[in-house]
Amino acid sequence: MLEEALKEINRGSAEIIDNERIEKLLKAYFEEGKTYTVKAGFDPTAPDLHLGHTVLLQKLATFQKYGARVQFLIGNFTAAIGDPTGKSVTRKILSKDEIKSNIKSYTTQAFKILDEEKTDIVYNKDWLDSLGTVGLIELSSTLTVARMLERDDFSKRYSANTPIAVSEFLYPLLQGYDSVHLKSDVEIGGTDQKFNLLMGRQLQKVYDVKKQQAVLMMPILEGLDGVQKMSKSLNNYIGVTDEANDMFGKVLSISDELMWRYFELLSTKTIDEIEALKKGVEDGSLHPKKVKEDLALEITARYHSEQDAQNAKAEFEKVHAQSQIPTDIPEFSCEGEVWVAKALVDCNIEPSTSQARRDIKQGAVKINQEKVQDMQLQLDAGEYILQVGKRKFAKLRVN
Repeated sequence: MLEEALKEINRGSAEIIDNERIEKLLKAYFEEGKTYTVKAGFDPTAPDLHLGHTVLLQKLATFQKYGARVQFLIGNFTAAIGDPTGKSVTRKILSKDEIKSNIKSYTTQAFKILDEEKTDIVYNKDWLDSLGTVGLIELSSTLTVARMLERDDFSKRYSANTPIAVSEFLYPLLQGYDSVHLKSDVEIGGTDQKFNLLMGRQLQKVYDVKKQQAVLMMPILEGLDGVQKMSKSLNNYIGVTDEANDMFGKVLSISDELMWRYFELLSTKTIDEIEALKKGVEDGSLHPKKVKEDLALEITARYHSEQDAQNAKAEFEKVHAQSQIPTDIPEFSCEGEVWVAKALVDCNIEPSTSQARRDIKQGAVKINQEKVQDMQLQLDAGEYILQVGKRKFAKLRVN
């Protein structure tokens, strides 16, 4: 059992610092029933999560399976500073109302993966508010400016004469202090968080916590293109709040090669089960499309329901395999003749007329299942089924 637990906890990880400590914690759980704590911090800087964010949640759920209590840390204090990791400019400060709204959204989405009974939601404002001026100065004295500038993002900004707010230097210190206050046994985060994660380990030693947390770093999940990291700004993401049909279709759109990456980082199937699927695809006994469908069903059911996932599969087959129009599509209407690019924007299936023109040029736009060739096309009175790509549809009535 210990060997299996270590195997699943190590699965997909990019780097582990002090794996021996994790092994000791697991051994104490299996032999003595001792629980331990695993911390992960989430700054509520946006209301919605995408599957890239859930890589950490999946790993936390794995730890829960093997005896951990999760410290789900909401950075409602540090969110007011903004994590500088990977940023080329100082982040804007969020309002209290924005932070409060984002917290509610985050926790609702997180408990689709985590066991609520084995999770402690903690807010770093509860202890960082009371740190006080003296405490903050004491904390700041634990790290030199030279050490802080070793961070890649800070050093690049410093070399380029791009402003760095003093408050940004405080962020990794405050994140590290969270581990001091919580006495965390393990902290997990993305590979881009290494400096911050190690800060917790260092400060636990400075503040004589009698332990130093192990650190587990997960890789950044690639988006639908299989190249760049999953990101809303790159429009290559699968949102946790995406509709079931969209979620199912997006998972099916990934490459066969990327599918295994998603299985490793997002699926609840065991390593052995995934290996069996790989062998089946390699020896021809399983078709890659069928395996990918199972992954799409698993992910869609997690954030919706089994029935929603099966309905999404049936709808996908109807639209794509049989080239039919979806059963339920949004309907819009307008008065008078309308330019096709504007119609696509007004029907919420294109973000802008410039993007609409690009998609028309690439042959991705259809009206009544016929490709649009004319970028200046005007739609006069009548009903039209507008389509962009394989998954975006709208019905437009021009009066």
